[in-house]
Amino acid sequence: MAKIKKDDEVVVIAGRDKGRRGEVLNVLKDGRLLIAGLNMVKKHTRANPNVGERGGIVDQEAPIQASNVAIWNHEEERADRVGYKVDEGKKTRVFKSTGKEIEV
Repeated sequence: MAKIKKDDEVVVIAGRDKGRRGEVLNVLKDGRLLIAGLNMVKKHTRANPNVGERGGIVDQEAPIQASNVAIWNHEEERADRVGYKVDEGKKTRVFKSTGKEIEV
């Protein structure tokens, strides 16, 4: 079970976007995350007239390491760590500070 999943709200704790929050768009297999509106890079694209694509410079999200983000705890209004709790054979994610279950 992954500590951070798609649609979780996270806050960046290291890097040029430190302190900014965003929603996880995608979790890559190598442990990196795509976060909406964060770690933006400019990509130069070539025009493809067969498909109708225009060329130019496009802003897009670049992946960021999962170790550089922390999940956002809405109740505490701060970043938090993720732990696990097993109840009756069901494993759930919980906030380390409060022990409450994380809802997606």
